[in-house]
Amino acid sequence: MCGIVGYVGSRDCREILLKGLGRLEYRGYDSAGIAVLNGGLHVAKCAGKVRDLENRIAVAPPTGTLGIGHTRWATHGPPDDTNAHPHLSQSGRIALVHNGIIENYTALKQTLTAKGRTFQSQTDSEVVVQLIEEILASDPTLSFEAAIRLALRQVTGTYGLAIVHATEPGRLYVARRGSPLLVGLGAGESFVASDATPIVEYTNKVVYLDDGELAVIGPGTCEVRTIDDVPLTKEVHELALSLDAIEKGGYPHFMLKEIHEQPRAIADCLRGRLLPGGGVQLGGLSTVLDRIAQAPKLTIAACGTSWHSGLVGEYLIEHLARLPVEVEYASEFRYREPLLGDHDALLAISQSGETADTIAALREAKARGALSLGICNVVGSTLARETDAGVYTHAGPEIGVASTKAFTAQVTALVLLALALAHRRGTIDREGAATLADELAAIPAKIAAILAQEAAIKMLADRFTYAPNFLYLGRSFNFPVALEGALKLKEISYIHAEGYPAAEMKHGPIALIDRLMPVVVIAATAHTSDKMLANIEEVKARQGRVIAVTTPGQHEVKRLAEFVIEIPETLDALSPLLAVIPLQLLAYQIAVNRGCDVDQPRNLAKSVTVE
Repeated sequence: MCGIVGYVGSRDCREILLKGLGRLEYRGYDSAGIAVLNGGLHVAKCAGKVRDLENRIAVAPPTGTLGIGHTRWATHGPPDDTNAHPHLSQSGRIALVHNGIIENYTALKQTLTAKGRTFQSQTDSEVVVQLIEEILASDPTLSFEAAIRLALRQVTGTYGLAIVHATEPGRLYVARRGSPLLVGLGAGESFVASDATPIVEYTNKVVYLDDGELAVIGPGTCEVRTIDDVPLTKEVHELALSLDAIEKGGYPHFMLKEIHEQPRAIADCLRGRLLPGGGVQLGGLSTVLDRIAQAPKLTIAACGTSWHSGLVGEYLIEHLARLPVEVEYASEFRYREPLLGDHDALLAISQSGETADTIAALREAKARGALSLGICNVVGSTLARETDAGVYTHAGPEIGVASTKAFTAQVTALVLLALALAHRRGTIDREGAATLADELAAIPAKIAAILAQEAAIKMLADRFTYAPNFLYLGRSFNFPVALEGALKLKEISYIHAEGYPAAEMKHGPIALIDRLMPVVVIAATAHTSDKMLANIEEVKARQGRVIAVTTPGQHEVKRLAEFVIEIPETLDALSPLLAVIPLQLLAYQIAVNRGCDVDQPRNLAKSVTVE
């Protein structure tokens, strides 16, 4: 949510800022703006897309070697030109961009208004820049950095901030609490961004800021202190991200590219971890696997698609390792006094590693003494840095807002974890482990075979592009896939869709079924085959349109269903990795047919960094 980019060096910063904002579009936003320092602060901002901003400044583009930019996802105040960032102080000498939410902004605004400050916007963010200037005005002996520190001590909430002052042309100030920021270091130039995508073109050397830190950025320099002015020595990391990985590579949308990248992503997740004969080597968890295996239960916390992968993980770990698992919405976890202690373990799952609710759940579990574990995709993310141990999915950058390869990579990592725990707990024999390993190694090729059916799935999508509702049904391992399929359709096509355990259809949703209702039935597990056939009969009896995702041996399913998407046979426990692929393609093709913005669906953000 929201995106920040900044530059200080010797180049004209305008194009760097605009290109950086373009690469942050995937995070979700509704307005954009930049502030460039050249004698004074020149601000250009508007509601809409980055291209609208580019058009606005085309006649008289601002120039300068220091600047900040922002893409805003509205929280306080509607998405209009005035509420867009950057925000200026009353004198016009300080500019600020902000990700996060200032929880006590109302009280601060009232105090500042009483002191004569006037506000231009309805945002919580403007309060911070006005507060900094008020502090400077009350004590002219203070340095700008000291005023920022004093202001941040009065702020309650979350923030990623980039701040510039008209009288300091060589310095950019950034601070973090709860919203990710990193600093890129080049030769005589520095960059600031919410994530690595805007800066990978220029440098692969980065410093990750942690909560409670303030950095003063100069050309090629970065000095970091705590908000309480304690100096810090920060490690410089090397990015593994490549520029090619964040380009579309000839595909019309990032989402379609990422759907097609799944065979490679899963193979990368497995590489070096799945051993001959069914052994597992998870280096990031090697020191804690025995502790996890001995825990009375494992709690999984996640949001959205990651929550769905966590549900698959529950089935996998309980099935293979016989370890009790609870899956929690991270957004609710810390508000219900969770029963966790020293002997428990919490596994947080997040593609970005920056999801605010998931990070909050992780911190709550740590505060209660639980072992903290993570599965994430982004090296150096907050989740990766704050967990005791974890697993990277190695899926590569995911730019499309609707997660696809992140889901299958997370499920792959969960299969590996379940198998490793099964070995530790003695709940799988050599033959069973070897069979599972062989089938898991074959998954990338089987996904490639499903992707080869893309044209046929498009024809099916053409039939149902304007259906008013969809229902997705699954059982056992594929109930979470039903939820994920419905979510994909809702996210990018704006069609109302619901996922249900198939047996629950009779407890309410069956009332919705008529001749206009497509019902996607995931009949891809042998041990639930007979029950799924009964569900299909119930849908057909009410004139529902049955679309079955099934395997070659399910002849009765094929006879009953109106439409069939066939996926290869595999073990029931691995079927989610295959069954989800046609649902991703179906949602994608329907959204394209409806003219929707597939990669940047309305109101959504890739990384939800505010609560």
